[in-house]
Amino acid sequence: MKNGCRRVPPAGPFCLIEGGPVLKIQRVLLAFAVTCAFALPCSVPALTQTTDAGKALVTDEALQQAIHDYILAHPEVLIQSLRIAKEREENRAAEQSKALISSLKNDLAGDPNAPVRGNPSGDVTLIEFFDYRCPYCRQVEPFLQALAKNDHGLRVVVKQLPILGPASVYAARVALAANKQGKFEQFHDAVMSKRSNLDEATLLKLAEEAGLALDRLKTDMSSPEVDAEIKRTTQIATALRLTGTPAFIVGNELIPGATDLETLQALVDEARHGTN
Repeated sequence: MKNGCRRVPPAGPFCLIEGGPVLKIQRVLLAFAVTCAFALPCSVPALTQTTDAGKALVTDEALQQAIHDYILAHPEVLIQSLRIAKEREENRAAEQSKALISSLKNDLAGDPNAPVRGNPSGDVTLIEFFDYRCPYCRQVEPFLQALAKNDHGLRVVVKQLPILGPASVYAARVALAANKQGKFEQFHDAVMSKRSNLDEATLLKLAEEAGLALDRLKTDMSSPEVDAEIKRTTQIATALRLTGTPAFIVGNELIPGATDLETLQALVDEARHGTN
């Protein structure tokens, strides 16, 4: 993924490929060997032996040696095969992701418990998976503010995905409780403008300064609705194979990681015109 905060170390460039890179290479080599098995008997007569019936057979040992020698002489063939296989797997994963996003449309865009920024009735919805302690979420915050300010038809749904420990979970609970009082945006802006450590005391102080009733806030933080929202968002993130924050969905397109304003704007424009 692009820049972002992760729960676990990245699995590498093949993390979305079933079976992993070793199995993939084995599959490519097997396919390559099968191809050679049909090609080599015609082009390498030295590898054949004649039976009593006069039929030419290729010995396993000779075939393996021929494949070995050919790959050493033409390594670009194997590199090209791996590249093509990787592209096919990425395309397959992207199509699966789009289908999954479409099936989760109500949970993503229509979630009544998720905070909404921008125009609640906007014609385009951008979904952000977010953690208050993630520096990359802070990095893209100005882009989201600019989008919402300049595009009055944009609706931003904030999915709380607290992956960076207990402090992240506490901040997510405060944010969702603030949303119950209709003051999520005030609390969110206050937190995002703060550069100090976001401990519990600081978060509660910011909530009070944003006009929230603290007694109700503390009660709502432990409500079943807040528990269910965080649990469901985590389940969706797992289904989408998200390994960290931020991540964005616009239309059926998933952007796993921090990105720039131009990319987000392009995705919004494509969604508005039905091209993604």
